[in-house]
Amino acid sequence: METANLSKKKKVSFGQKVAFGLGMLANQMFPAVLGIFTVVLVENLGFPGWMLGVLYFLPRIFDAITDPIMGFISDNTKSKWGRRRQYVLIGAIIMGVSFALMWQMYTSNSVNYNFTYFLLWSFVFYLGLTIFSVPYVAMGYEMSDDFHERTNIMATAQLIGQWAWVIAPWFWVLMADTTLFESGDVATRSLAIYVAIACAFLAAVPAIFIKSKSTLNENYSSLTLDNIGGSFNEIIEGFKAALKIEPFKKLCIATFLIFNAFNTIAGFSYYIIKYYLFAGNESNFGLWPTLFGSVGAIVTTFLVIPIVAKMSKKMGKKKAFLISQGISVVGYILLWFLFIPGKPYMFLFALPFFSFGIGSLFTLMMSMTSDVIDIDELNTNKRREGIFGAIYWWMVKFGLAIAGLLSGLILTFVNFESGAAIQTEESMFGLRIFFSGLPILGTLAAMYVMRNYDVTEEKTLLIRAELDKRNNNK
Repeated sequence: METANLSKKKKVSFGQKVAFGLGMLANQMFPAVLGIFTVVLVENLGFPGWMLGVLYFLPRIFDAITDPIMGFISDNTKSKWGRRRQYVLIGAIIMGVSFALMWQMYTSNSVNYNFTYFLLWSFVFYLGLTIFSVPYVAMGYEMSDDFHERTNIMATAQLIGQWAWVIAPWFWVLMADTTLFESGDVATRSLAIYVAIACAFLAAVPAIFIKSKSTLNENYSSLTLDNIGGSFNEIIEGFKAALKIEPFKKLCIATFLIFNAFNTIAGFSYYIIKYYLFAGNESNFGLWPTLFGSVGAIVTTFLVIPIVAKMSKKMGKKKAFLISQGISVVGYILLWFLFIPGKPYMFLFALPFFSFGIGSLFTLMMSMTSDVIDIDELNTNKRREGIFGAIYWWMVKFGLAIAGLLSGLILTFVNFESGAAIQTEESMFGLRIFFSGLPILGTLAAMYVMRNYDVTEEKTLLIRAELDKRNNNK
């Protein structure tokens, strides 16, 4: 596959950044709402912890397997619309339809029936997510070749995407309002349809508005069924080549450790607030789970991301990453001490520190991945945003599968009882240990991995100059 002769620009218009960011809003809204709605599986539909773990694990493993295949297809597509846009649109439609149908479950059906129904539609949803997300992420990598503009693009996308985490927690309030819905399962059946329609439209925005160049005359591999089926060797070779680039390997491992330690315990905040801070008293705990998610996301949007973008420009991406993650460790420690029964407002003081972890992660990591792709192009004379995006998100999604399985196992391990009015002190103590301890361990390990990351602005400029010289001589 020869280097795509794309007409890149150092600066990207604000409108193009917003179009990319609206796709990020959909990309984050679906999992954000999925995490909120999952409470219904346990509390209304009676799913035990192991079922919840399986529902997290199997579809995400499927998703992780299909990602590299989609990366190969996207990188090698010859079309007047370019390599990405048509897949983003198709994936948006599949995600919308399957998400709405996935939540059409009834308490009158058996737990096993609802489990099987949800699992099958989850496979369809995650297939749509793969078709959408792999080319969508590759679009972002292609938008600029400038070291700092790449961070600006990803910061803008994260600023918009973070609104998913501001909005999603308010679904808890809607779901608990008995004047609107008689129970949680009734709420999710209705709300899922509205979420699906809105997010499908948002996901389609990049396909419609982000510019692309025709690839009809590019020298790509043919996308016949036989060729795609036989492409595994090329995909495996792409994996090997990408993971031989040491900085990219560090990015993948660090993201795996931080993001998936966080996701393992993310859903526990609801249970800690309800059963530890309020002893299971549903009439009192009201808005507090919503405020935990929503205030944290607001802090991330208006404080963390702008600060991290400025830190990156002033001190470099690696230092910005290490400092941001160090601040998040302080936040997790504070949460151990500031979850105080009778004083729920105290945990709000930990959220600005806590939010630096995930708030900085993808702003910096996606920008750094764009830099690494330049190294690959210098080594191989190939431009493979799709493959690199697929590998990076494969690590994320495989980790999410592990995280989901671990979440269910932890709930079982601490003897958390689904649907119970109260939980034991021992159960809550165990859940709080995992809630603070696991992300701290993951973050510290990631900081150790990234300590010798060496792709600086100076190195990136030298690589870019060599690539421009090579392309101009063709």
